Amino acid sequence: MSKHITNCSRGIRNAWHFYYALVLVFKVVCSGFGMALLTP
Repeated sequence: MSKHITNCSRGIRNAWHFYYALVLVFKVVCSGFGMALLTP
């Protein structure tokens, strides 16, 4: 039973890391896009 709970929490942690990395990449892409728009 406890093993199932740890597996579930591990999956949630992996999903959170994936989401965090996705947001980070999105911010970098958006900032790069913004810089491209600002520079003539």
